[in-house]
Amino acid sequence: MTTLRLLRAVTLSTGLLGMLAGCAVLSPRPIAVEQRLDALPRTGLELAQPVTIRWNEHLVPWIEARTDEDLAYSLGLVQGHLRAGQILILRNIARGRLAEMLGPLATDYDHALRILDFARAAPEIERNWPPETRSFVTRFLAGLNHAILHGPRPPEAGLLALRREPITAADMLAMGRLAGSDVNWFGLIGLLQERGQPGYAERWQRLREGGAGSAMPDGLTDRQAALGALLRNVSRSGSNTVAVAASRSASGGAMIANDPHLGLVLPNVWMLVGMRSPSFHMVGMMVPGLPVVGFGRSPDLAWGGTNLRAASSDVFDIASLPASEITTRETRIAQRFWGSARRNLRDSPHGPVMSDAALLRTRPGEVLALRWAGHEATDEITALLRAARARNGQEFRDSLTGFGVSPLNLVYAERAGGIGRVVATVLPSRRGFPSSDPVLDARNPGATAPWQRLWDVRDLPRLVNPPEGIITSANENPETWTPGGPPIGYSFSDDDRLMRLRTLLDARRGLRVEDLVALQADTRAPKAALLATALLTRLDALPGGAPQPAMLARLRGWDGDYAATSEAALVFELLLGQLAPQIAEARGTPPYGEWSAITTFLLRDLDGLPATQRDALLRRAADRAAPLAARHRNWGEVHRMRAGYVLSFLPVVGEPFIQARHPVGGSRETPMKSSHGFITGPHDVVFGSMARHISDMADPDANWFSLWGGQDGWLGSAGFLSQIPLWQRNEGIRLPLRPEVVAREFPLVTRLSPR
Repeated sequence: MTTLRLLRAVTLSTGLLGMLAGCAVLSPRPIAVEQRLDALPRTGLELAQPVTIRWNEHLVPWIEARTDEDLAYSLGLVQGHLRAGQILILRNIARGRLAEMLGPLATDYDHALRILDFARAAPEIERNWPPETRSFVTRFLAGLNHAILHGPRPPEAGLLALRREPITAADMLAMGRLAGSDVNWFGLIGLLQERGQPGYAERWQRLREGGAGSAMPDGLTDRQAALGALLRNVSRSGSNTVAVAASRSASGGAMIANDPHLGLVLPNVWMLVGMRSPSFHMVGMMVPGLPVVGFGRSPDLAWGGTNLRAASSDVFDIASLPASEITTRETRIAQRFWGSARRNLRDSPHGPVMSDAALLRTRPGEVLALRWAGHEATDEITALLRAARARNGQEFRDSLTGFGVSPLNLVYAERAGGIGRVVATVLPSRRGFPSSDPVLDARNPGATAPWQRLWDVRDLPRLVNPPEGIITSANENPETWTPGGPPIGYSFSDDDRLMRLRTLLDARRGLRVEDLVALQADTRAPKAALLATALLTRLDALPGGAPQPAMLARLRGWDGDYAATSEAALVFELLLGQLAPQIAEARGTPPYGEWSAITTFLLRDLDGLPATQRDALLRRAADRAAPLAARHRNWGEVHRMRAGYVLSFLPVVGEPFIQARHPVGGSRETPMKSSHGFITGPHDVVFGSMARHISDMADPDANWFSLWGGQDGWLGSAGFLSQIPLWQRNEGIRLPLRPEVVAREFPLVTRLSPR
C-alpha cells in the first residue's frame, strides 16, 4: 500500500470528523428530553412482565420490574439507548479494534491491546458463573443488544464505522478488565525502557519511595503516552471516600461521601440509575456496558471506594525459558481505509509477551512477560451483584470473595449506624518487592511461587467501626491504618488529600450532609503551603535578597488553597513549573511525575546541589516565572475543566468537540481533585473529580449524585451537559428509594410491555 493511499485515508477521516463536529456537536437546537425518551425502543422486547421506567429532567432512569430478569433486561436496554456509542467504542478499545475506527495509524495500539488481552480470562469466568449470575448477565446483554441493534444509530457511528454488532459476554468482561487496568503500568512503561542504563536501580528505588501512581512518566514516545492516556481515561485510578458513623452524625445515621477520580472525557464513564425488583432495591452509579452497580446505596447499606493502587502485576524475564514453553498465534487486525494487518501474539506460563509490542522499547533480545491479576478468572460480576443485596457490613465483605480488579478500598456505611472498610482484590502472596529491578527471573521459584497462592479479601486488611467514628480513603498505603500488613504496592498517593479530609471531618462532632458537600468541593493542599514556604525561605536567603519581589509578594502567606480566585496558587505553580525540571536535569534524576514525588524529593534534591548551582536555579526559576505570572490574574484563569466529547482529545480536529472550558479550583492532591502537570500558562484539566455521591443512612431518600457532563451520551441531547451547572454549584440530583418519592421526583414515565 502506498503513502499516498495512507494520506488519502487520513484526509478522509479528518473530513468526517469536521462534518460531525459541524452537524452534531455544534447543533444550535439540542434534542429535547422528550425526544430522547420517545426514541427508546419499545417493540419486540423480551420481557416476561411489564416494566415501568420513571425519568427525571436529567434523563436519569428509575426502573421498577417485577422480576430480576426483567430488571436486568431493562438496565441493558436503558444503557444501550443512552450510551450505545460509548459502549461500542469501549468494546473496540478493550478488544484491540481501534484500527477499525481510525485506520492503520492505530494498528500498533491494537497490537499492544491484544497482547494485554483483556478478555484472556473470559472463557473460564463464564464457565464458572453461578446460575443466577448467568441469568442476569444473559438478560442484561439481551436488553443492551436490543437497543444497539434496533434503536437509533448514535451520531458518531458513521464517523467511526461502529457497526450494529452485538456485545458478547466476553466483550463485557473485557470492558470490565479494561476499567481495571493496573495503575502501575504507567510507571513501569517509563522505567523498563531505561533498563540496563546507569542509574536504573536508583530510579526504581525512587519510584518505590516516591510513588508513580497514575501519573504519566516523562520521556515516553508520543505513541506510548497516547496508549497510557487511553488506559488512564477509562481505568479506575483515583478517588476519595469517607464514611461517618452514626455516633458522629447530626442525623443519627451513618453517612458516606464518594468522589471518583477518572479521566475527564464525555460521556462520563459513569451513569446514574435507580432500580427495584424482587432481589434488588438501590440507587447508584454503573459503568456503561456492565450489569452491576459500582457505588451506591440500598435501604440497608451504602458504599463507595477508591483505587487501592496495588501492585497487581509482575514482569518476568522469560528469555531463558525453553522455546517449547512459548506459544505463538497470529491475529488479524482489520484497518479502516486499508487492508488487514497480521501480527503475532506470544504467550508464556508467566503471561503474554509484552516486549513484542512496538510501543514498548526494550533492549535487543529482551523477552518480557506480564503476569497480571486481571488475567486470573476472578468474578467481579457475581461479587457486585451479591454486594448489592448485602444487608450489613459482614455480608458485604463476604460477597467480595473472588473480586479481583480493579483493586479497591471499599468503604461502607450501614443502616444500623456502623461503618467499615474492605480491601477487595486478589494479589500474589509476596513477601516484598525487589530492591534493584522490578523484572523478575522466570527461572527463580521464589519469584514465581507467590502467583501459586493468591491473597483475596479474606487475607487482606479490613477495618470495622474504628473508635473515632470516621473512615477516610484517598489512595493511600493501607499500612497507615493497618501497620504490619502484607505488602500491597509501592505507588500510593501522597497523603495530602488524606490529611485534609481528616482535618475537615475532625473539625465538627455532629457532621451533616452539608459538611460532606463542602468536603467534596474543598481545594486546600496542606503540603503545597509547606512547600511554598520552604521555597520562599530559600529565595529570601539568596545573596542580594529574593528576586522578583512583586511576584513573590502574591505568594507570601498562602495557606495552600487552590481556589479558582487564588493569585498565590497561580504563582506557586508557575514557579514550581520552572524550578522542578531544572532540578531534575541538574541532578540527573527522573522528572518529578506525581505530587508524591515532588513532596518526597524536590527539596532534598535541591538542597543536595552545590550552593552556587542551587542559588542560580532558584533565581533563574523566579525570573522565568515572573513574566508568566504577570499575564494572568488568578489560578482559575489558567486552570480549566474541559467539557468535551471523547473525540476532543484528537489533535488538529478535536477542538470543535469541546463544548466549553470552565475555570476551576483544585490541583493534583486537593480533595476536589483537578490534576495537572507542570504549567507555564493556560491548560486543561484532563483527570480528576468527575462524579459525586453522598448518602445519609438516616433517611432512605437522602442520596445525592452528580456527574461532570450529563447522563446522556447522545451528541446534541439536552442531557449531554445538563449536570455541569449542578456540579459548579456543588449540588446533586436526589435519587430516593421510597416509591412515593420516586413517583413525585421522576415524573416522566415509560412503560415497557412484553412483545
